[in-house]
Amino acid sequence: MPDDTPALRAAGLSRHYGGVTAVDDFSLQVDAGECCASLGPSGSGKTTALRLIAGFERPDGGTLDLFGEPTAGGSAFVPPDRRDVGMVFQDYALFPHMNVAENVAYGLRGGTRSGRERRERVREVLDLTGLTDFAERGVHELSGGEQQRAALARALAPGPRMLLLDEPFSNLDASLRQRLRLEVREIIRRSGATAILVTHEQEEALSLADRVAFMWEGRVEQSGTPETIYREPETLRIATSIGDAIVLPCRANGGRVRSPFGEHAAPDAAGECVVVIRPEDVRIGGVGDPGVPGEVVERTFYGHDQMLRVRTRDGDDVRVRVGSDEAYERLGAVTLSLRREPRVFAHEPAEA
Repeated sequence: MPDDTPALRAAGLSRHYGGVTAVDDFSLQVDAGECCASLGPSGSGKTTALRLIAGFERPDGGTLDLFGEPTAGGSAFVPPDRRDVGMVFQDYALFPHMNVAENVAYGLRGGTRSGRERRERVREVLDLTGLTDFAERGVHELSGGEQQRAALARALAPGPRMLLLDEPFSNLDASLRQRLRLEVREIIRRSGATAILVTHEQEEALSLADRVAFMWEGRVEQSGTPETIYREPETLRIATSIGDAIVLPCRANGGRVRSPFGEHAAPDAAGECVVVIRPEDVRIGGVGDPGVPGEVVERTFYGHDQMLRVRTRDGDDVRVRVGSDEAYERLGAVTLSLRREPRVFAHEPAEA
């Protein structure tokens, strides 16, 4: 197989349930070895798309190729157990009557490995996931994070080329979720598997994935690196859905729009527009520094950083993200400038 053959190529996949369209014109390419996060709100079709990839659902239209092989669509349909895909379910789906090693070994049932080879593979995967010391423990004796790793170990045991994860961190508290994200990312990379992760948590998608696919109404609205999705969103919806955004209404005139920070290029044939700025892209300075004069009217402290609300002379409120150790206990006059050029979108009320 050529090295440039993608692990997944979906083209125009659709899935309908009666009169409800769950997936509509779903198209995505994921390269071998990548971790791709499918990100979007509830009802955007993320899990249905994952089930189509796993083979738990048949598409009503479109095609799906896995590692260059026609897998679904047209006359092709490869059943789930022949797709070389491992699955980590949202509720982990561990067997309560089995210990950890037995749960992992269950993923090897029906294979061609001998008993000795199966035992060796279980040891390898337990070591990979940091569960060697938990092999004989029952599922009820595990913490949420340990159960999550046990489910991951079971999915990895057969050595699948692709790993699918459906909201794998949703049952964990915030601090554990953050720590396990890093652990799981490293485990997946060491395994060599291509991974597709479903999540509605943007921080999870941006920190875990090599590629983020933002979904809306059953289709991929934009796919790219986390940096591209965050810094170069193609639609106003993505710009305001991922990260924090300052949205300033304006009107295009001669292909330009004006914001408190000056003029910016407008989309072609646009009338009503919005300028979108990230709060961390606003630089704050003292009186007399170059920039837009304003006054700090509110300060909110979050621990890791703080958010200032600055009102310009024209009455626009601009949020500015600054470090937690910067002293703004006393509110007062400041100047504002931009670290980078903002994004400008044609204003579509239904999208915003």
